[in-house]
Amino acid sequence: MESFVDLTNRCQGRDQLFRATQYTCMLLSYLIEHKAGKEKLVMKLKQLESNMSSGRKTSNLTRALYFICDAILWLKSTGLQPDIDKMKWQNRATKCYYLSLLINLARDWYEISWRLEQAIRKENTKENSIWDKHSQELHHVKCDGLHSYLLLFQILKRNPPLLLDLVKNLCDLSGPLDTLGIYKTNPGVIGLCGILSSLVGIFTLANPCLKLKQ
Repeated sequence: MESFVDLTNRCQGRDQLFRATQYTCMLLSYLIEHKAGKEKLVMKLKQLESNMSSGRKTSNLTRALYFICDAILWLKSTGLQPDIDKMKWQNRATKCYYLSLLINLARDWYEISWRLEQAIRKENTKENSIWDKHSQELHHVKCDGLHSYLLLFQILKRNPPLLLDLVKNLCDLSGPLDTLGIYKTNPGVIGLCGILSSLVGIFTLANPCLKLKQ
């Protein structure tokens, strides 16, 4: 069992490194693609980005539907199944990935809402007393709107795994939103968000206690 966990962690770590490299190449190529004399460098960066993407094809174990679409696209890229409609399966893979992110964000929002409700309930029961040392500064705030934001800040501050998971899912959302035409951005934004998401992934792998429990 320990060997399986170790293997899984190594695969996930490799995936996050590939992913960070992939999005770094995307960001760099976007930043220099219009500069004179950088054509060859841009071409190399895009080729490396493509290679890193291919290297991640067998690492998406937590998204079964996305993995199936991803594996089919891998068969197309290797020439084993040249008749596969690449655009159709790319679109399916993106939709599956987008759906998985929405589910993850819904889970994050549920966690935040539950903790926020608990915090408000706790405050109401101690209306005439001072809160614990983590929330003393909130006691005299009377504005409901501002109070809610401050409570949200305190909740995320005291729950790093929840905060990191929320940041990662929001960053990951930029890619499928752009690809599906829901909210168009550019490779620079997608690359930067991808780098941030990958760094969070690497950080949580290195510190398992900061990974949100499923």
